[in-house]
Amino acid sequence: MARLKSAQHSVPPVLIGWRERVRLPDIGIGPIVAKIDTGARSAALHAEDIRITGMRVRFRVSVNGRHHQCELAIKGRRRVKSTSGHSETRPVVETDVKIGGHRFAAEITLTNRTDMGVPMLLGRASIKGRFAVHPGRSFIVSRRKKQPK
Repeated sequence: MARLKSAQHSVPPVLIGWRERVRLPDIGIGPIVAKIDTGARSAALHAEDIRITGMRVRFRVSVNGRHHQCELAIKGRRRVKSTSGHSETRPVVETDVKIGGHRFAAEITLTNRTDMGVPMLLGRASIKGRFAVHPGRSFIVSRRKKQPK
């Protein structure tokens, strides 16, 4: 007879909004706004001047008028189809993502997201099992701190 797993040892997912401010601490980026999209499989980061050399990728990320030059090991390349049906091959990197007090490793594709409204997208592969998404709320775990008067 099969045994049922005990619910006592599982950690319930953390509730987050459909938009959250995230940080990429390993490369010194953030906070940036990310759309949490359970319809998308992978995560994507807006990057410019992407240059692959051997097993490394160099790219630039602009946040609030500041340009961050980044370099990471490339994990591979992935063919990604956008919601408009356009398909492209993107470099894939792995780095830590921090949402509120929660930090985890995620595979992220690098692409030009200029027309997308937010610089980062976190798909279901990144959040699966960790978070539950509230579709009607934003910035649940990454609220801005109120400025003192």
